[in-house]
Amino acid sequence: MTDTRRRVKVYTLNEDRQWDDRGTGHVSSGYVERLKGMSLLVRAESDGSLLLESKINPNTAYQKQQDTLIVWSEAENYDLALSFQEKAGCDEIWEKICQVQGKDPSVDITQDLVDESEEERFDDMSSPGLELPSCELSRLEEIAELVASSLPSPLRREKLALALENEGYIKKLLELFHVCEDLENIEGLHHLYEIIKGIFLLNRTALFEVMFSEECIMDVIGCLEYDPALSQPRKHREFLTKTAKFKEVIPISDPELKQKIHQTYRVQYIQDMVLPTPSVFEENMLSTLHSFIFFNKVEIVGMLQEDEKFLTDLFAQLTDEATDEEKRQELVNFLKEFCAFSQTLQPQNRDAFFKTLSNMGILPALEVILGMDDTQVRSAATDIFSYLVEYNPSMVREFVMQEAQQNDDDILLINLIIEHMICDTDPELGGAVQLMGLLRTLVDPENMLATANKTEKTEFLGFFYKHCMHVLTAPLLANTTEDKPSKDDFQTAQLLALVLELLTFCVEHHTYHIKNYIINKDILRRVLVLMASKHAFLALCALRFKRKIIGLKDEFYNRYIMKSFLFEPVVKAFLNNGSRYNLMNSAIIEMFEFIRVEDIKSLTAHVIENYWKALEDVDYVQTFKGLKLRFEQQRERQDNPKLDSMRSILRNHRYRRDARTLEDEEEMWFNTDEDDMEDGEAVVSPSDKTKNDDDIMDPISKFMERKKCMLKRRGRKNEVKESEEKEVLLKTNLSGRQSPSFKLSLSSGTKTNLTSQSPATNLPGSPGSPGSPGSPGSPGSIPKNTSQTAAITTKGGLVGLVDYPDDDEDDDEDEDKEDALPLSKKAKFES
Repeated sequence: MTDTRRRVKVYTLNEDRQWDDRGTGHVSSGYVERLKGMSLLVRAESDGSLLLESKINPNTAYQKQQDTLIVWSEAENYDLALSFQEKAGCDEIWEKICQVQGKDPSVDITQDLVDESEEERFDDMSSPGLELPSCELSRLEEIAELVASSLPSPLRREKLALALENEGYIKKLLELFHVCEDLENIEGLHHLYEIIKGIFLLNRTALFEVMFSEECIMDVIGCLEYDPALSQPRKHREFLTKTAKFKEVIPISDPELKQKIHQTYRVQYIQDMVLPTPSVFEENMLSTLHSFIFFNKVEIVGMLQEDEKFLTDLFAQLTDEATDEEKRQELVNFLKEFCAFSQTLQPQNRDAFFKTLSNMGILPALEVILGMDDTQVRSAATDIFSYLVEYNPSMVREFVMQEAQQNDDDILLINLIIEHMICDTDPELGGAVQLMGLLRTLVDPENMLATANKTEKTEFLGFFYKHCMHVLTAPLLANTTEDKPSKDDFQTAQLLALVLELLTFCVEHHTYHIKNYIINKDILRRVLVLMASKHAFLALCALRFKRKIIGLKDEFYNRYIMKSFLFEPVVKAFLNNGSRYNLMNSAIIEMFEFIRVEDIKSLTAHVIENYWKALEDVDYVQTFKGLKLRFEQQRERQDNPKLDSMRSILRNHRYRRDARTLEDEEEMWFNTDEDDMEDGEAVVSPSDKTKNDDDIMDPISKFMERKKCMLKRRGRKNEVKESEEKEVLLKTNLSGRQSPSFKLSLSSGTKTNLTSQSPATNLPGSPGSPGSPGSPGSPGSIPKNTSQTAAITTKGGLVGLVDYPDDDEDDDEDEDKEDALPLSKKAKFES
């Protein structure tokens, strides 16, 4: 069984003063040759890798907490903790620590914690500074131990750094390095490696300036070749002096600039290649080294930017046709590195940098370079172009619109970019993916400017769709001339997927530009040909493109889809997919579900009328049956508009109000109270009334429409006036129920409206009313030339009948239908 006594979790304290779990393993203690002392070792229980290697320093304060926790500080801002699974294991390791430090294991802390300010005062009184051993071969081990012991304490690090600065100690150490190399003193060279590495961890700019000076830097690199952990020394100096060559593509006349470039390259090499990968305890101890490199790059960019002759010569040679290919490649690589250095600049300085390049003509130069056949040169030019687009896309857009006035479409910069994307020879299309991202940035309206005089979005998109879109869609149109893709290899499918991704982005973010292009060029039909591709990712890209269009719920798109029967490829792909539960199946069902949920009536009708027979057997989801139900409800509403009107009122709880004011309605209500009801009238319960409203209101409404129409046609205006002054009492017999009486009041007026005689709180369509299920058509006001108003009153509630302008169109039809009514009904109306 695994020994659980030594099982521990390793924790480190992060910047937020929270403990981070570094892993679980087993702890042991033993002598480590490299660290020259007893150390704590934790190996991961998963793979045996080393989680922790920490020398037990005599002066480090270790604390034992809660019987199973040991805590200490490894370096500044790095606290460590070992959490033991068992108390016995914690006690064993604690005894080892106390044994090394000469302490009694019964204590809970191995060192007295002295306040730093008190420690500083004590040290100031006892010794003004740290005294370094004399720089001799015999004392190298002592110097190495002094440096290592000073690193954990911030105060001791400070004193050590001051001592190294004041005594010129680094140069003396480097002299010893030459002696050790001449004598082949490997032990001394190992000590020097530890000393120089420790000096790096002191994180002092003043020390770096000495170490990275022209006379010292190569010796410092030499010391770091002799890592004790390696069996053979590295050959960093040989690489820097013989293999790495400094090329001046344009001669640099400033010696200070040249020396700064050499220094920056070597220090970057030390950071990346020479120094070992810093542990979690050493990462922020090299922050000054990062800053040193950063500020060197800022200085180099500034000095080159100020040298106008240098930049002028650079761009002149770039665009000169006489420049040979090798030279041009070096120039482009230099410009690429120059732009990469600029990323270290502050925003204000970076603005000035790119403005300088723009004034020098970097975009015309890139246009020339991108038109060349050399793949490496074009790749570097693409990287430079990406820096410009990311920095200021508007600058690039303005340039391409200006050159369109002078050049043909084929040589426009943006078309060159599209062509390189289409013609990328990389099997994985790495360059094409990068270029597609740049194009997406250029056509993104979110980063386009709008000023008082012009709108960049309108101008650039108009330019793009006129001069560039045909280049982008050329591979798509060429590959979809038939029912199946002409070429269906993997690389072509990847390219078309990139094109579709950009087109889908355009559908989402552009308005009429992309809509006109899709409809005029029949793009969607061509895209849906790709649903037959053997590559599922390409078929899904085509489906995503259509789904984005449907998601806009634009009737222009919907009519285009229906006219061209563009659901057919989707339905065919769905049926070919069979019962497989995969992404294609889910994506197609989701599209139809969207149409159902959003109740897109035109598409619902189109799908059911044309594809229901193919889809009716799909019962593992309710999407298609739900679409069928939507379609039937829609057709029912079309066949019975009165029913549709009633449902609309009930659903929306509102109806169009007359011109009559609320006060008039209240007055009418009080004038038409219970006294107006005849003694024999029955009170209709709400349930009975609701059940029979259709039966009651339909004949009344038709009667009123026919009466009005007949009077108007015969020109009997006097009879109209007389009839308006009468009260007609209609009684409708309800089979098996009481017969409610309806009073139809007709009164004359120059301009009257029909309202239900009820208070505002009980108006049909108001929250408290049951609605007006018997009203014909949709609510509205009567025509001006009509002077009739009707009100129907019941004990249980009031139902309003309104005559509307739209009904005039149906007058003739209604009169013709009168003769076709059953005799029984005609008798009732004419009685």
